[in-house]
This record gives sequence, C-alpha cells and structure tokens, in this order.
Amino acid sequence: MPAYLVAIINVTNSDAYAEYAKLAGPANQKYGGRFLARGGKSEVLEGSIAGSRIVVAEFESFDQAKKFYHSPEYQAARQKRLGAADFSMVLVDGA
Repeated sequence: MPAYLVAIINVTNSDAYAEYAKLAGPANQKYGGRFLARGGKSEVLEGSIAGSRIVVAEFESFDQAKKFYHSPEYQAARQKRLGAADFSMVLVDGA
C-alpha cells in the first residue's frame, strides 16, 4: 500500500533551503519516492494552514517512507534545512 509524506513549509532563508532541496530530492529518489506536488499553487479551502509551500511525496509503503526519512542522505539534507524554514511533516498510509 502506498504511503505519503506531506510537508507544510514556510521558507525563512531561501539560500539555505535551496541547499536542503539539492540533497533532499536525490535522497527521495534513492528511496523510491516520487514527488506528486512540490511547492506549486495552493489554496486553503477550509480552516488554516501555517505554510506557504506544500510538498507531497509518494512511497511504495509506510516503512519505505520511514527508511527515507531516517536515512543518512535525508538527515544530511535535514541539517541544511534546520533554521531555514518552519517545517511540519506527516506520514500517512494511502488508501
């Protein structure tokens, strides 16, 4: 069953965030992730979302998405992102 990582982001330092993105994309691909949405146009239809950038990545399974998140490659990318963005991420099983 597929699983989805959903990130809600407010970039506060675009140069540092760009360094994160350079590493995060290849890490995502290495662990079988596929971006479904990556910062395109969005509109809140109900409630409120504290982010201006939404990213959705699909993985073959919940466990594979966790392997990506905890991988040395993604953790190196994450270190570049710390302090460069307000960042929330959730992992959810697909239907």
